[in-house]
Amino acid sequence: MNYSALKKWLIGKPLKSNELGEQKLSKLKALAILSSDALSSVAYGPEQILIVLATVGVVAYWYSIPIAIGVLVLLMALILSYRQIIYSYPEGGGAYVVSKKNLGEKSGLIAGGSLLVDYILTVSVSIAAGTDALTSAFPAIHDYKVLIACILVIVITLLNLRGVTESASVLAYPVYLFVIALLILIAVGLWKVATGQIPPVTHTAMGTAVPGISLFLLLRAFSSGCSALTGVEAISNAVTNFKNPAAQNAVRTLSTMGVILAILFSGIIFLGYWYSISPKGNETVVSQIAAEVLGRNGLYYFVQGTTALILILAANTGFSAFPLLAVNLATDKYIPRMFTIRGDRLGYSNGIVTLGAASILLIVIFNGQTEKLIPLYAVGVFIPFTLSQTGMIAKWLKEKPKGWQGKMIINLVGALITFIVLIIFFTTKFTQVWAVLIFLPVMVLAFHRIKRHYEAVGEQLRISDDDQTTFALSGNVVIIPVAGMTKAVERSLSYANLIGDTIIAVHVAFDRESEKALEEKWKRVHPDIRLVTFYSQYRSLVRPLLRFIDIVQEKSKDSNMAVTVLIPQFITSKSWHNMLHNQSSLLLKAHLLYRKNVIVTTLPFKFKK
Repeated sequence: MNYSALKKWLIGKPLKSNELGEQKLSKLKALAILSSDALSSVAYGPEQILIVLATVGVVAYWYSIPIAIGVLVLLMALILSYRQIIYSYPEGGGAYVVSKKNLGEKSGLIAGGSLLVDYILTVSVSIAAGTDALTSAFPAIHDYKVLIACILVIVITLLNLRGVTESASVLAYPVYLFVIALLILIAVGLWKVATGQIPPVTHTAMGTAVPGISLFLLLRAFSSGCSALTGVEAISNAVTNFKNPAAQNAVRTLSTMGVILAILFSGIIFLGYWYSISPKGNETVVSQIAAEVLGRNGLYYFVQGTTALILILAANTGFSAFPLLAVNLATDKYIPRMFTIRGDRLGYSNGIVTLGAASILLIVIFNGQTEKLIPLYAVGVFIPFTLSQTGMIAKWLKEKPKGWQGKMIINLVGALITFIVLIIFFTTKFTQVWAVLIFLPVMVLAFHRIKRHYEAVGEQLRISDDDQTTFALSGNVVIIPVAGMTKAVERSLSYANLIGDTIIAVHVAFDRESEKALEEKWKRVHPDIRLVTFYSQYRSLVRPLLRFIDIVQEKSKDSNMAVTVLIPQFITSKSWHNMLHNQSSLLLKAHLLYRKNVIVTTLPFKFKK
């Protein structure tokens, strides 16, 4: 199977450009593909709260309830704020576009850089957490979790390369099955609580005094719980993926996601508190709740199976949002332009592949440990959260449309809360998130360097009236490197006669005998074409050629001549044959491409067998 056939088998046949409209998402599919990250965070957000409270003891678990209420207040503020962002910026781009347009270039780049890293972490955390859920149900495979996680990233990358609608069609079922599974779990758990099957003595009463508790620890638990809000912004970044009316459909999807997330998060927090569930290293909190409420039966494995699936497939939110954000940054010339190119299936395949590779690298570096990735993941979200809300405040103050005061208050509340959470993150988890203070400035610097390069390239390529005369040349000197008298050289000489005014063949010999032999043969066959030979006692092919080209260039400046180096290159019939040849033509071409005012031309000579 050749490369083209393999590619078609893996990602499907190429789509025509006019089929792009068919790749837009309905609300039902968009909820699955863009909300899976936020919904899946229910599986680890409550657990992160309990992990912090567990340092004091089981008696402190009742604090999870007021902490959860604080998280839900923040969720409501974010949903209301991002509704306004979607209506104001229906072209997508989310925090990056909002911050750049209202707060300036640096703020926009900080938001954009944070989100790029966050989406990479989205994939890494989701896959790692999904693998944890899988190994909780099947402990025998726990030692292979890093390998399993890497394979899962590759599978989801390939799925996304097949196109948005196709991946959404596959992902919709696990997401909705997860929602159903958790609703069943919460309903059964609440029924048992309401009917007295689980007595209150199993947990600490609300308001119980807890020795050793501190504000610092509570704030740390709250910031950990805020990891459940990651992914809320993804819909605002991907508005252009929705069917028309895109903005309205995106807002409805965002609101639906907020309601479902609030119900699931509240239910898991309450059951975890009521059943007095403690975090374990080899079993997730959701797994323990399911075992207590349902027993280790078919329903338990249904909950665990769908939880593992949505955690794994939540990575798809990153795959949906990362390429679109990359397009915005690349359009503004802050990252390579290759991210603006659509692939065979009309998706931004360069962004998808880059995201997959970076995620695998993170999983390997952190050994698939979710608890090490989540703090970086969460802080990467709250930076753009804060900047986008602040940007919207600046927008309302500047434009003052009808009803702007109410809109500004919503964004002001959102900005204050997210900024406070950000401060809490840096205060309580500095040892885990300090790297943000290094890689964000480095990313912003890289963005500026890339843009300066593109601007310099544009300036040098732009044609003005004054430049028209500088391209006039009176002739062309063609230099042909030759290894001997071959058919490839003969074809090169024939072509050189078509394009050149002066032709010079250059031979670099490693011994005097071969040098003399070629000179004699050349005089007999091509007496009218000049041959220059060099003896290289250090067996360097490139250095003598470059020196000679320098000499010719110096002379050509005076005569207004162009210098072309015509390189004969063998093309083998089978790819593995390449390693049997020394590839000197490629080496020479690599050196010449960086030479000023030298035209490099390759004349292929194809072998038939």
